[in-house]
Amino acid sequence: MGHMIESIALERGHAVVARIDAGDAFDLNGADVAIEFTTPGTAKDNILRAWAQGVPVVCGSTGWNAQELLEEDKRIHEKPMLIWKSNFSVGVNIFFELNKELASAMKGQPQYTPSITETHHIHKLDKPSGTAKTLAEQIGTNVAIESIREGEVPGTHEVKWDSEEDTIIITHIAKGRRGFALGAVLAAESLV
Repeated sequence: MGHMIESIALERGHAVVARIDAGDAFDLNGADVAIEFTTPGTAKDNILRAWAQGVPVVCGSTGWNAQELLEEDKRIHEKPMLIWKSNFSVGVNIFFELNKELASAMKGQPQYTPSITETHHIHKLDKPSGTAKTLAEQIGTNVAIESIREGEVPGTHEVKWDSEEDTIIITHIAKGRRGFALGAVLAAESLV
């Protein structure tokens, strides 16, 4: 993700002033914003280190509880210093809106049972994905989530409402990682 985010940032006329890998000194060199896509175990510390340097953060790391830092951000900062999403893809965020609308319409239809299937590449660390968890939270009931890890699938999410009479399915299929990176850069632009 880092290389793709850098490529898109440069295409959009931004300068990349720091690249930090595990073990590197955490110096953001006066950056206007940091984009954090690492691991669940390092995300929170990276955000706090960036804040200590006065740098707002766009974070796409999943598999950790970001809510605590989002609430702290509101309490201690005048303007937002953190944007966290389980998925920055523009298409997925439209998919989230569709999911909320469908879940609302289904509230009065107890004959339907919701379920989610998410498929990702074999390197994906969290299971279920943060996107699947967000979809389940939007539905608001106990939703079965099936997680599949195969090949190099960038990400497919399917929300199904099944009844004896019929089935409603909405699906988002990522064709690559570029959409995630573009969404992160757009979010970063909104912070500066």
